[in-house]
Amino acid sequence: MTLRTLSALDAAAAVRSGTASAVEIAEAALAHIAACNPALNAFTAITAERALADAASIDRRAQGEPLGPLAGAPFAVKNLFDVTGLVTLAGSKIDAERPPADADAFLVAKLREAGAVLVGTLNMDEYAYGFTTENAHYGPAHNPHDFGHSAGGSSGGSGAAVAGGLVPLALASDTNGSIRVPASFCGTFGLKPTYGRLSRAGTRGFVSSLDHLGPLCRTVGDLAASYDAMQGPDPHDPACAGRPVEAAFPALDHGASGLRIAVAGGHFAGSGAAAEAVATVAKALGATRMVEVPEAARARAAAFVVTASEGAELHLADLKSRAQDFDPGTRDRFLAGALIPAGWVLRAQRFRRWYRDQVLTLFRDIDIIIAPVTPIPAPRLGQETMEIDGVTVPTRPYIGVYTQPLSFIGLPIVAAPLKKPGALPIGVQIIAAPWREADALRVACALERAGVTNAEPVLG
Repeated sequence: MTLRTLSALDAAAAVRSGTASAVEIAEAALAHIAACNPALNAFTAITAERALADAASIDRRAQGEPLGPLAGAPFAVKNLFDVTGLVTLAGSKIDAERPPADADAFLVAKLREAGAVLVGTLNMDEYAYGFTTENAHYGPAHNPHDFGHSAGGSSGGSGAAVAGGLVPLALASDTNGSIRVPASFCGTFGLKPTYGRLSRAGTRGFVSSLDHLGPLCRTVGDLAASYDAMQGPDPHDPACAGRPVEAAFPALDHGASGLRIAVAGGHFAGSGAAAEAVATVAKALGATRMVEVPEAARARAAAFVVTASEGAELHLADLKSRAQDFDPGTRDRFLAGALIPAGWVLRAQRFRRWYRDQVLTLFRDIDIIIAPVTPIPAPRLGQETMEIDGVTVPTRPYIGVYTQPLSFIGLPIVAAPLKKPGALPIGVQIIAAPWREADALRVACALERAGVTNAEPVLG
């Protein structure tokens, strides 16, 4: 493992021990980004001057002051996070005209407090509305396992940067699956926390009632450590205003012991590589029980209604005045959302409350549910259709068939990657009860230590 592909925790350990300086690690990361990003198109901005200044400050403090748990670890953020001095693009042409941010987003600031070093911002679907990061303004993000395949979306740049070994840690958002889908396609770990667990202050929203923020990493230790560093109440995000810190990293050593684990059937049964990945994980965990998540297909339909209507309302003024400046695919989805009758939205939200109550009853005697992340490994860029159980369906909307019913009710989920030699990776969802992120991370860690899951840097 070279300096440029160290895990976040290994980078911090090297800085604390004096094995490497934070500046050396930052320089190695920046050089690797410069070499690999032209092929990946993961980054939209590189903050080299800031990164080297922050790294030098860490090295000065290392001479006698205690350092944070992520001291010297490079990280990057989806370009919907505010970064001081940069325009927050949110993958759009329209927002590129806004003034630069005058402060870092809450989570960016929290990681910096923990010692992590920001090296840039990352490509995404426009306004986070997509599953493939084929951005009409900034180009597609490429999958580091095969540049002709999608990195997933809407956080494709985050998945590509982590899987490619450009950074050990990236921040992303997940409304309908946008952390978990890139994790599945690119072969990384990803955490979508419980709705309201991590503050969204200082980010460009998509669907306020569905938006989550979280990390993608190549190790579960990095995932848990970064998650712990970002926790804390924030009055600037009402959903997160009252949440106390509940550390997950210390729980990793407990493994999956004592947790009651079941496999999701019915809507989540999957086929092909998706079913094989779930079967592999279930066997490793000794999970033989099957459960069916009630009305998951209807929950996915309701999620479409809420997403489209809320998202359209947020951009209605620009849709009226400058529709030509949107990515055509995003524009068309927003325009369709603007035409959804209010009665449909009301019914979707009523169903949402009922559905959440039904799913939560499953956790009375189960701690973890296992399901696929995506129905297939990463499709080719530009691929319009795919086959599921012999039926041809449109690629983009069906990528979220297994993620949308769970985002809809804000459950905490870890996406864990599996990869067979010669094949593209695919992920499995480890789903826990609300506020039980530590349980999902424990299971992911047990699978990682058993060698069932892995996320080695592809371009290291």
